[in-house]
Amino acid sequence: MTILGAQNAGKRAKNGQASVAQIPGVTLAESLRQQLEGAIAAGHLEPGSRLDEQEIAQRFGVSRTPVREAFRLMAANNLVELRGRQGATVRAIKAEALIEMFQVMAELEGLCARLAARRVSQAWGIEISEIHQRLVAAGETGDIDVFYDVNQEFHEAIYEASRNAFLADQTRKLRNQVAAYRRRVTRMPNRIADTVREHEAIMQAILAHDPERAHNTMRDHVNLLGDNLLDFLAAFK
Repeated sequence: MTILGAQNAGKRAKNGQASVAQIPGVTLAESLRQQLEGAIAAGHLEPGSRLDEQEIAQRFGVSRTPVREAFRLMAANNLVELRGRQGATVRAIKAEALIEMFQVMAELEGLCARLAARRVSQAWGIEISEIHQRLVAAGETGDIDVFYDVNQEFHEAIYEASRNAFLADQTRKLRNQVAAYRRRVTRMPNRIADTVREHEAIMQAILAHDPERAHNTMRDHVNLLGDNLLDFLAAFK
């Protein structure tokens, strides 16, 4: 799969190219990095996918120099591997390492939920309830892609509600590394119904200002335990 599968990462221009949405004070390479990492996090670029330097440069209407720099930045975040003349590929993770990463991810997200339960505002309660209702609706349609995207919104809202910028940033970085594999978990049998139920419990714990319950419900939601772990490992092979 090439960058053609990540066409949602940039807005379409009239000539068919994607545009790089630059933020003031942010370099072109950094803007490219953000959009390509977004494509990986959204599952548009699967582990092992080759990132074609020339194709990306043409698609975004830029030279190869910022593309190469974007690749280096992504490699520093452990999202891609640079293989000399073979170019860059989206990093693939072995099952054993992935399980360990999910364990750490579960604790980071659990801490986000714990802090959110202590610091959440009333306005946030309205926002998270609206996101959850959209998740329920997406689950009823069975559209995995829409469900996954709304699921990401739910977790992102909790990162923000923790009001700890460093924690949120570190959680996002690890999430992006395992994003494609989290998407695989979403495709497991009964996972959509389980996710909706677990999100409801997480949301209620946070809104009840119960840090311990919020942490535990989020940790168990993210971590791969019991039958979920066995099913994942079977599908991983």
